[in-house]
Amino acid sequence: MKQQTTSLQQQWLQAQQAMACRQPLRPRQPLCIDDQQIGSIEEDFARKLGSDLLAAHEVDLQSVAGKWLLKGEGGATENLNRLAQAMRSAGLAGAWRNEQLAVCNAEGRQLATVERGAVRPLGIATRAVHLVGACADGSIWVQQRSEDKANNPGMWDTLMGGMVSAADGLAEALARETWEEAGLHVAELGELRHGGNVMFARPSDEAEGQGYMVERIDWFSALVPDALQPVNQDGEVQRFERLELTEVQGWMLQGRFTPEASLVLAAYMGW
Repeated sequence: MKQQTTSLQQQWLQAQQAMACRQPLRPRQPLCIDDQQIGSIEEDFARKLGSDLLAAHEVDLQSVAGKWLLKGEGGATENLNRLAQAMRSAGLAGAWRNEQLAVCNAEGRQLATVERGAVRPLGIATRAVHLVGACADGSIWVQQRSEDKANNPGMWDTLMGGMVSAADGLAEALARETWEEAGLHVAELGELRHGGNVMFARPSDEAEGQGYMVERIDWFSALVPDALQPVNQDGEVQRFERLELTEVQGWMLQGRFTPEASLVLAAYMGW
């Protein structure tokens, strides 16, 4: 949908876009596997882990010509997950999910997988999917995130938003997350379409502020039939609300939505 934007909305959007793309707080150096960059770490990251802990987890992390090379016995996935376990032991990992995410090179080719809790501290690019659930009268379903969420607890979000795991493609992630978060089957929804994507590259507070978020969010929109109501299945949502479009816009300007949902909703509205 395309709407005429006000100067206030334009200023808000510019501020949101600026927040979504920010340089690291401190210098970071490339993290490589087989000379292919897969992420980045802060200069003193290895020092904080400590040589003894790295050795105990059989992690071979070498600094060569301004880059960090991850080597060791076994394949890239095994080495990355050993590093993730070392980070967890040192308290330098994000929330541990026992979920593997894809690790890709600069061209987007998958080289390995790694525990989700390690991706932000290692600056590994991730993918996510969001669903804007609209109704026939133009209102929109939104969710309030659980207070137990590691990121943005209690804030408002699109009908569904979640990570794309290593085991999923976009379609599979869309279907899985829509069921887990909203209790809806994609096949029950109407007018499903891929709306576009928004990009994030900004500091993350994970790993004592050493994280860096690099993420592409693919967003979709669909028509939720009036006969259906979202019901959370995984305990990560407090409640759902069906809001008029003007109320959603007001909440956006008030900062009640997560940064990710804010830009997805702005794109949906054509701002």
